[in-house]
Amino acid sequence: MKTASAPSQRGPDSVNHASAPALDYGRRRWRLGDAPAAILLLAPAMVLFAVATIYPLLETIRISFWDIQGLRKPVFTGFGNYILLFSDAGFRNTLLTTLWFTAGVTIISVGLGWVLAMLCALAPRQTLVFRMMFFAAFGISETVSGYMWTGIFRADKGGLLNSFIELFGFPDFAFAWLGNANTALWALIISSAWSAVGLPLMLIFAAIQSIPKSVLEAAYMDGAKPLSTMRFIMAPLSLPGVRVAVFINLLTALRAFDIIYVLTNGGPARATETVGYFIYRESMTQFKLGYGAAATIVLLVAFLIVSAPAVIQRTAGAK
Repeated sequence: MKTASAPSQRGPDSVNHASAPALDYGRRRWRLGDAPAAILLLAPAMVLFAVATIYPLLETIRISFWDIQGLRKPVFTGFGNYILLFSDAGFRNTLLTTLWFTAGVTIISVGLGWVLAMLCALAPRQTLVFRMMFFAAFGISETVSGYMWTGIFRADKGGLLNSFIELFGFPDFAFAWLGNANTALWALIISSAWSAVGLPLMLIFAAIQSIPKSVLEAAYMDGAKPLSTMRFIMAPLSLPGVRVAVFINLLTALRAFDIIYVLTNGGPARATETVGYFIYRESMTQFKLGYGAAATIVLLVAFLIVSAPAVIQRTAGAK
């Protein structure tokens, strides 16, 4: 009597391991065969990137090792510009000012944008025009924004802020908001943060809109109040948008120049001078190209330090 042969243990999804290497080899060969075409397609972008970014960067690094002042013959100083830079009390004060300015603009703009985004999420259709108005401010150039805030912070009583304070019983009130070292930096921070609120508002609002409606409906059915919904549901689940907004606004504030040039010109007494304006002043008005190039490299290192955590987080799971 013949016994039935045992059924095969290989399921329908099993893989023929004998043919796997050939399949893998074929994929590799296909990729290698497409490499010349990929390089050819990328070549124009790579050339433009090299001309517009890589060459200026390498040239800036090279210039930072030379003492170049006006028409005088350049003198090689090695790390002399960097040593002089960090021994300069004015530059150290500029670094501190940059830190305060960057932190202030980022905290105010992202914090305000976060609150507005959650409020708008409670009534998305009714707040469409409101969101568009705030985002429109983000599209205004820093130069135009600076001239607008110049009229607000005018030193005489014709300034909009001074006129507003005068309504509360302060006759002939006139204060130089931009001319006082104690208030100029805060006025500059408020001016920059106003135009930077729009981007966090839209990014965080988009993150809130991606929250499953079933979660919000469950909270509503459980009797959660709007403030509780914002605090315990919207705020935690919108953190991805908050992180992106912080990253973008941090880098934008770190390289700010236009609004500083228009509002305060780095004054009074260099109280609002950031690293970006320091580079302009040393390179373009004092004609110290090597010294300004060294400050540029310091700013570049600051950019890399700020952007490194975001880049690492985004690429950590990439294969």
